[in-house]
Formats: sequence, C-alpha cells, structure tokens
Amino acid sequence: MSQSMSLNERVEHIRDQTPLDAAEELVRLPADDIQFILSGLPSEQAVTIASHMGEAAAPGEAATRAVLSGMEETIGELMTGPTATLPSDYTVAEALTFMVKSSDVSGISYMFVTDADRLVGIVGMRDLILAKPSETLASIMVGEPFAFRQDTPLDEAIDEVQQRHYRIYPVVDDQQHVVGEVRGWKLYERLASELSAQAGSQYGVAKEEQINTPVFAAFRMRHPWLQVNLITAFAAAFVVGMFESTIAQIVALAAFLPVLAGQSGNTGCQALAITLRGITLGKIQDYPISRLLRKEILLGALNGAAVGVIAGVAMFAYAVSTDSANPAMLGFVIFIAMIGACMGSGIFGVAVPLLLQRFGADPATASSIFLTTFTDIIGMGLMLFLASTLVL
Repeated sequence: MSQSMSLNERVEHIRDQTPLDAAEELVRLPADDIQFILSGLPSEQAVTIASHMGEAAAPGEAATRAVLSGMEETIGELMTGPTATLPSDYTVAEALTFMVKSSDVSGISYMFVTDADRLVGIVGMRDLILAKPSETLASIMVGEPFAFRQDTPLDEAIDEVQQRHYRIYPVVDDQQHVVGEVRGWKLYERLASELSAQAGSQYGVAKEEQINTPVFAAFRMRHPWLQVNLITAFAAAFVVGMFESTIAQIVALAAFLPVLAGQSGNTGCQALAITLRGITLGKIQDYPISRLLRKEILLGALNGAAVGVIAGVAMFAYAVSTDSANPAMLGFVIFIAMIGACMGSGIFGVAVPLLLQRFGADPATASSIFLTTFTDIIGMGLMLFLASTLVL
C-alpha cells in the first residue's frame, strides 16, 4: 500500500482486497489509521478483516491490539494524529493555504491554535471562512478550549462528552502540547457498546466475549458466575425450607411461589436497568440516591398492588377449587406479599449496582445474579411468613 495514499483512498483500496491481504497490509499501519479504515468499511467486511489481524499484530503493538479487541482504556489509545495545528500568529490567509496543501483536507473540522507549542484555542471552519484574510488566528479563535489528556480513562471521557457535544476533541500531554485528537463518534460508539454489553454483563457474559470466541474461552468467562449463582440459589432454597411445614399444610402456596418470584424479579430488573443506565450515562452523580430509592419504592408499591389484586383473586379461586382452608386470607396474603416483594425488589435494583460500584467492581457484572437471590428471599420469605402467621 502506497504511503502517499490519503486515509480515504486507503479505505477504497482495502475495500477491494481479500480479507487476508487487507489484514496483512493494515497490520503495518498505526493503530489510529487501522481504526479509521475499518470504520469506513461495511461492518461484515471490517469484522472479517479484523479477525485475521489479531495474530498478525506484533506483541509490542499494544495500541493496535487494543483497537482490534475494542478494549481501549484511555484516550491515548483511541486518538488519532492532529489534522491541523497552527501557531496563533498565523493569518487567516496562511491557514487557508495550509488547508489547500493538506493531503486530507476533508478530515479537518477544527484548527488547534498553539502559542509556544501549547494549546490556547480552537478555530472552526465557519469562523475561518468568514474572517478577513489579514486577521490572525489568535483574534478569531475560541480561547481556553476543553481538551482531553492522553491518560484520561475512557469512562471519564464518555461522561464528559455527554455534557460537551463536539465533533472533535483535542488531546494534550502534561505540558499542554497537542499530541492528537479524538472524534466524538468514537466515544459515542464506545458508549453504545457499553450499553449493549450490559444485557450480557448482568448474566455473567464478559464484554470481551464475541460470537466467534472459542468454546473453552467462553466457558472460562461464563462458568464462575454460574457457580456464584448456584451458591446464592441455595440461600433462597434455605429460606423456603424454613417454612416446609407451612407449605405441607397449605399446598396452594407452592403453586404461587414462582408467580411471586417472577413478578418481584421483573420489578427488580426494571429498577436495575434504570440504575445501570444512569451509571453508564453519568446521570447518577447528579440525581440524589434517596430520591431514586423513593421513586422505586413507590413504583414497587403501585405495581405490586396492581398485580397483587389479580394474583390475590387467582389465589382465592385456586384455594376454593382445591378446598384449601381460609381462601380469603390466602388471597390477602398474596396481595400483601406482592406489594412487599415488589417494593423490596425496587430497593435492591438500585442498591446492588451502586454497592458493586462502591466496592470497585463492575456495576453491570452479574448484578442480576445477586438481585434474583435477594428478590426470591424477600418475596417467598414474606409470603410464607405471612401465611404462617395469619392463616395457620
């Protein structure tokens, strides 16, 4: 591949190559060029080419491997080289001349303005075109621009871009020297990836696992969480076992245990999903936790009462048809237990991810495993306790 090609020309060149030939050519390029080219290809072709590149990347090419795996951790791994960095004393005419001579003028959205090699401002294309040719960049630039540092973690960067909506963000080192730029779409793409990974993470599926992950590698990623799930399931089974005599005397309760567990579990998962979304989008920091808890408790009470009425009527009808003792009281027990279980599951749906985050764990990882255990214990435990107290 000719080194004189622009990135857009390289995209078209790679488009016509076989996946293996394309991979061998791309692996010799800088990581930021690889990412740009792959993003310009059809998704299926890009994935196929990338699958051939993993083994070809040299062991020391950490940035390249990060791009291929999608596991970049800092802005420095995601950035590309700066497209336009000019001194503040340059005139508008000199800046336009620079653009005309640039080999990749279509990639220039902003000009980063420096003074003594330090970033001091940004000039947009509209301001550049409307300015007089004799004006300096210092006179038309936006001063004190926001910039990322190379070592800024991506999760912090994603929080920032939700408040600062720019097409391109400059990247600087400790001395405020411009060392690169990162495009906004890359960060929003990572945000979308984080959100899509939550569904799997909640059930112990690692972010690193893809559809082409080998069987034994996938087994190592998934199985530990299934063991954790087994242990927590024993806790729920122990609670049910404590009321074995109650179930033996009121057989109708056994039929409604999965109904109660399912409703409370779903209520908790709804609260969990909202909390995880707030954490990922950075909104949880600006919303009082106590207010979120009150909201989920109220929603749990309302939802529990609405489904509890139907479940209570169903329990009454089932108890009558099976000649169970005190069917009206059994229906009332189900009604109260449903309200209490849904309120408790709302609390756990908020508390579980926040506690995981507090202790330094991924708040999305296997949250539902713990949530399911808590909701089963409180739901089934409350129903059996009420039945033991009020019916027997």
